[in-house]
Amino acid sequence: MTDSASVRIVESADVSPAAAIGDGSSIWHLAQVREDARLGENCIIGRGAYIGTGVVMGDNCKVQNYALVYEPARLGDGVFIGPAVVLTNDTYPRAINADGTIKSAHDWEPVGVTIERGAAIGARSTCVAPVTIGEWATVAAGAVVVKNVPAYALVAGVPARRIGWVGESGIPLVSGDDPHTWVCPRTGARYIETDGTLSKETV
Repeated sequence: MTDSASVRIVESADVSPAAAIGDGSSIWHLAQVREDARLGENCIIGRGAYIGTGVVMGDNCKVQNYALVYEPARLGDGVFIGPAVVLTNDTYPRAINADGTIKSAHDWEPVGVTIERGAAIGARSTCVAPVTIGEWATVAAGAVVVKNVPAYALVAGVPARRIGWVGESGIPLVSGDDPHTWVCPRTGARYIETDGTLSKETV
């Protein structure tokens, strides 16, 4: 195991020398981090997880066991990826071309999933690229996301649809004193809904 003051990588992990791993990060058993991936500081990559070539992750991200983060995914700071989540990268997947020849890297163009700051992707959910998950949004376990998710949205189902709003603590918001106001029951923070989007009220 590589266990320095800056990075911990267990012996069974497969980390490319061309990957950049931020200080304080940990990469656990059987995980694979591919060439030119860039992980920020204090990230955790769980057992059996896969981080594709050139994937970019911010600081303080958690990728749980057996999640598959395919390139060219982009994760902001503080993103949570639950166990067995899949971030896809092929809009029209095929193993072979129309003429029967096997597809190579030159026969298709990867497209990525973007997950913004603080968002959480629940266990065994799938994000079908290209989609963007807005900051602090939550994707429920088992959901299949096929369109963009707005900031602070709580989405669930197949295909995923918004079923509520969540605050930065991850707790579902409750109605405030008018139909356009939402409140976090844990922190008391207030949010304003306008035309299907949510923003945090500034003091």
